[in-house]
Parts: sequence; C-alpha cells; structure tokens
Amino acid sequence: MLKSVVRAVGAAVRVSSVTTSTARALPLSCPTLCAPSSATTRPFTRSLWMLNNNGASSGYRPKLFSSKALHPSISCGCGGLHTEGDKAFGDFLSDELKEERKIQKNKSLPKMSGGWELEMNGTEAKLTRSVAGEKVTVTFNVNNSIPPNFEEEADQGQQKAAEEEPEIVSTPNFVIEVTKQAAKHSLVFDCHFPEDEMSHGEGEEESDIFAIREVSFQPEGDTEWKETCYTLNTDSLDWALYDHLMDFLADRGVDNTFADELMELSTAVEHQEYIKFLEDLQGFVKCN
Repeated sequence: MLKSVVRAVGAAVRVSSVTTSTARALPLSCPTLCAPSSATTRPFTRSLWMLNNNGASSGYRPKLFSSKALHPSISCGCGGLHTEGDKAFGDFLSDELKEERKIQKNKSLPKMSGGWELEMNGTEAKLTRSVAGEKVTVTFNVNNSIPPNFEEEADQGQQKAAEEEPEIVSTPNFVIEVTKQAAKHSLVFDCHFPEDEMSHGEGEEESDIFAIREVSFQPEGDTEWKETCYTLNTDSLDWALYDHLMDFLADRGVDNTFADELMELSTAVEHQEYIKFLEDLQGFVKCN
C-alpha cells in the first residue's frame, strides 16, 4: 500500500514538472509571442503601403514614375518614342545649327603650304611630304582637341557680355614620323601645343609654339606605338639635344609656320565634324 502511494506521488510530481517545463518553453516556440524579426516586418510594412494607397488595384504610382514624358506625344510611324521634350530638343538643334553655319569660316578645308598632301579619315588627318628621299608624315585627331575654358564669368562681369565670344581653336596632339629609304625604323616624335606657349605679348621673344613630348625609334609602317621600344622623354632632356631635335624637324618643314597652319586646319576639321554631329543628332532626335 505504501509503495502504491509513493508511485502515485512520484507520477504526480513528474506530471507537474512536465507541465511547468512546457509552460516555460511556450514563449520560445509560439510565433505570436516572438520578438518581431525582419522577415515578419517587411510583409507588414508592404501591407501598410498597399492599404494606405488602396492597393495595386487603385493604379497608384509614385509621382516620380508618372512623368508624361514616358508617353509618346508624336508619332511618325517609325515605332520609336517621340515626346514634347524631343520636339523642343529638335528645335534647339535647328537654331544651334543655324548659328554654327553662320560662324563657320571655312566651307572647304584650308590648304597647307610646303607641299603637304592631306588625307582624311573621319576625325583623323594625315599630312605627308617627301624631302630628298625622306618621307615625313604628320598625323593628328581632332577629338578632344579643344582646350577647356576656365575663365570665370564673375570676374569679367558685364564686360564679357559686350565683348565677342572667344575664338575656339583646335590644338591637337600630333605625331611626326620621319622615314629614310635605307632605314628599317622610323624616327617618331610625339608633339603637343603647350598652353603657355600659345600666345606671346608685345616685346616678348618668339618661341616655339609646339613642343616635343617624346622621341622614339619605331618599326616602319606600324600604326601603334610599341612600348617595348625605348622612348626618350624630353622633360629631363638636355636643352642642347632638345634644340637639335627641333632644328631637325624645322629642316623638314615642321616649324612654327607649319604649326600655325596645322591649328587652322584642325580647327576647320573640328568645326565641320561638330556641325555634322549636330546634323546627325537632329536627325536622330526628329527621326527624319
């Protein structure tokens, strides 16, 4: 009898212990009592947005995405997008083209003196001249050849409005290649127009308006500059050697006169290409 009572009491204690353990574990296993996680807050937030804006069925969209420019306003049958902005853009380009054609100085490209032959390939120009069995070739590209204008309008005030716009001059980098008949390599000069040498005041001694940046021997006929060939940088070059290199070019027709004419030619080419770009852009926008 006593053993039965003991077993009954032990069973009751175990049941009570299990019940207590289960009650303590419940908050950890029940989702309704868990702390909100990111996985539970995102759908809830999205639901608030849907309720606040009457859901997707209301057709609501933020104003950022409801621009009228997304809807075609003009149709020409090409299947492309045409907007009021495109029309305004096309009108602006028409006015811009009129102004650029009005100020265009050279309808045809100016000629170089000294017997240079010109060959054009898009924005790239090649000048060739033969001198006593030597062939001198000068190549340049008008892309990115207009120096930036950093003048501040605030400093000039109202005077700038009365004055004419500064003349735009193209000053491209150019490469000179001198080839001899019996030589396997060409002597190549990488040249540019330094900004501080572009103009001289009255009484100042005239100096070279172009400068040699690098000199190298390159395989004849190669269009790419080989980095495996030794290249002489003139930044730390002896001035006597530099002067002889400049005299070497001058004897072959590449001097200040040539550099002036090259800038005039490059400016004309750049302006022609700019006008052509505006024409192509206008046709693309208007879909002509």
